[in-house]
Amino acid sequence: MTVREKQLLIDELLEENNLIELVPVLQELPVVEVGEILGQLENEHLLQILPKFTVQQQGLILSEFDFSRQIELFHLLDRMTFAEAFENMYSESRADLFQQMTVEEQTMLLPYLSKLVRENVIKLSAYPPETAGGIMSTDFATVLLDMSCEQAIAKIRADAPSKRMIYYVYVVDKDMRMQGFITLKDLMLNQPETLVRDALHREYVFARVDDDREAVASQIARYDLVAIPILNAEGQLVGIVTHDEAIEIIRAEDTEDLEKIMGIVPAKEELDYLDTSSWQHFKKRVVWIVSLAAVGIVSGMVIHHFEGVLDKLLILALYMPMVADTGGNTGSQAATVVIRAMSLGQISVANWFKVIWKETRIALFLSVCLGTLAFAKVVFLSWETEIPAALSLGQVAFAISLALSLQVITATIIGAALPLLVKRFGGDPAVAASPAITTVVDVTGLLIYFGVAVAFFSL
Repeated sequence: MTVREKQLLIDELLEENNLIELVPVLQELPVVEVGEILGQLENEHLLQILPKFTVQQQGLILSEFDFSRQIELFHLLDRMTFAEAFENMYSESRADLFQQMTVEEQTMLLPYLSKLVRENVIKLSAYPPETAGGIMSTDFATVLLDMSCEQAIAKIRADAPSKRMIYYVYVVDKDMRMQGFITLKDLMLNQPETLVRDALHREYVFARVDDDREAVASQIARYDLVAIPILNAEGQLVGIVTHDEAIEIIRAEDTEDLEKIMGIVPAKEELDYLDTSSWQHFKKRVVWIVSLAAVGIVSGMVIHHFEGVLDKLLILALYMPMVADTGGNTGSQAATVVIRAMSLGQISVANWFKVIWKETRIALFLSVCLGTLAFAKVVFLSWETEIPAALSLGQVAFAISLALSLQVITATIIGAALPLLVKRFGGDPAVAASPAITTVVDVTGLLIYFGVAVAFFSL
């Protein structure tokens, strides 16, 4: 049966509510897909299907659900049944769920957990979620320095059923201090009697439990690692962060930065668009939009101040949107480039002069291109527009194109400088992007636009 045929069969069985035939089909799918499918079911149907899977499978499926669904199941299932599934979750997912529970819910669950799991989940939950300790897993394999390759393989074979990641095997001493790592390939290719100490890799990349999680994910990406070991202050191995966790971190951080760039207040946890109420979406967006709308009153004040100029030269009103839009676009573009370079570690606040100088040169090229285009646009579109007899269309077109060129230069510099300035004072540069820059650039653009008109035509 092809993947397409299997998906059609699942959809048909779900539509018919044929749970008996659905389970065998689901058991052939990867756990991630099973979690997605079961996550769409009503609680009534989910409670009928879940017991059809083994306890180990239930734990992995539970790991794929979002926190709200996991908490729902905690209250719907009896404590022992939930505890058995909970113990078979991925260790980092287990700790994350435990952190999301209220103190009362934690107290209700802990008595049903084995001593080992209870200690593990309390230890992992103690780390702040934004640190390496808060995202690490304890599902890793270790061998001792003085073991032979044959003994190491035997230990891994005994431990493997409970370990999620055994591509790297971490070599420790009797006090769990990290000595290096060895791969399964190394163990297989060396002679059985070869000691691990003679085959291990002593140069390795690691992170500390209190390192920022984004920095840890960057290390995994930079060195192309499957996982990175996490050490405490004594150099002891306390966990690992896997590449799939790193992908989730990078995705979450990118989402958060994108929301900030667009003036959306980030949520504490990632929310599904359709499952999130309109009221929640409203609360995430309203703060910045209302704040910037209030600041935008300044633009109205500028236009009001130059009403007399508009009365004398009505053609200026026709091209105000063009100047404002061009400034907003170039400013936002510069900010996006600078913020991205900062997030990748390519530039810092210390490089502010180089950044501003580079963006100024770019802005000069853009201003010549866009200014020429604006001149041609005014001449082509406004040749029938009425203008004062003392002026020519060419003069007006030149003034508008000059104003637009100056707007491009100032908007680009503002777009590049504002994120650096926010970072310098300890803020998040992402919040200085699109909506904020557009509002600031609108005001400066109007001042430039009318300032050039007054200077040129003595209005």
